[in-house]
Amino acid sequence: MVNFKKGNFPQQILNIKGRRTLDSGAIASGMAFLEGQLEKIDPKLREPLSRTWWARDIVAKTGGGFVEYTSAYDVSYATTGGNSNGIMGGETNELPIMQADISKEIYKVFNWGHVLRVPFIDQQKLQKIGRDLEGILNNGLKLVYDKTLDINVYEGFAEYGTYGLVNNPNVIAKTATTAADGTTTAWTKKTPDEILSDINGAITATWVNSEYDLSGMANHILIPPEQYSTLVERKVSNDASKSILSYLLENNIGKEQGVTLCIAPCPFLKGAGTGGTDRMMAYVNDEDKVRFSITVPLTRLQVEASATQLSYLSAFVAQFGQVEFLYLQPVQYIDGI
Repeated sequence: MVNFKKGNFPQQILNIKGRRTLDSGAIASGMAFLEGQLEKIDPKLREPLSRTWWARDIVAKTGGGFVEYTSAYDVSYATTGGNSNGIMGGETNELPIMQADISKEIYKVFNWGHVLRVPFIDQQKLQKIGRDLEGILNNGLKLVYDKTLDINVYEGFAEYGTYGLVNNPNVIAKTATTAADGTTTAWTKKTPDEILSDINGAITATWVNSEYDLSGMANHILIPPEQYSTLVERKVSNDASKSILSYLLENNIGKEQGVTLCIAPCPFLKGAGTGGTDRMMAYVNDEDKVRFSITVPLTRLQVEASATQLSYLSAFVAQFGQVEFLYLQPVQYIDGI
């Protein structure tokens, strides 16, 4: 009988007391080969759990190319003269004169850029298992870009002196009404009617501030996710099947005026109020009231091959502006909910 020695062959076959067998290394490699052949590969690549919110809560005005600023014009009207109402008599010799005051608001824009590097060897390796490294990196880059837009829209960039939807210092912030027990303003301790009172109070304030112009009545309300969950989970009463959220959407003052109200969760309102309290924001979600500009959408600007890095390099750029509050009257903050 032929005597096989350890290490002479890749199979690492041994002869022990006249029997052919495998050592532990061969067994391990053999099992790895078997498992690899029997492995069921999930073709779906699991990405991080994440979400961006800005597309739901604000209008993005696109186009314009690379610019230094964006701007908007405001106009206010007034009359001069003693006869301000313009009522004429038979011998009137003084008529008011119409005047218009036109001013311009300037808003900052930000240049955004990232480089996407695709190593050649890594790309070749992943292609053998049906993966596209460039596509994976593209998805990550788009997520980072959208996350930056989220910060710009809701909070702004303090280091550049800008603010977002939830922290505009020029918007009036009021404290929510106190619950019936007299100890707190939090919605967790309030009745459905008390919560409705906070909602209607905010909507009415925007309507009054807009001189009762219905286009200035708030149609969009943002609240922290915890409060939104409370509205969905709690019922109007113990013997009712309707949630507080449904009750609010059906009985708010806006609905009676033909305004369709949206109440939505927004994590950026957690702790955004005075003293770190939770904030509610009521406003008109309309391009003519509040918006921001994306003057240059996310664009692949340049592509080059790097011999020193053995990679393909792609430069992505974009340009977007700060949040533009064209009217402050239709915006209201309620803190302490």
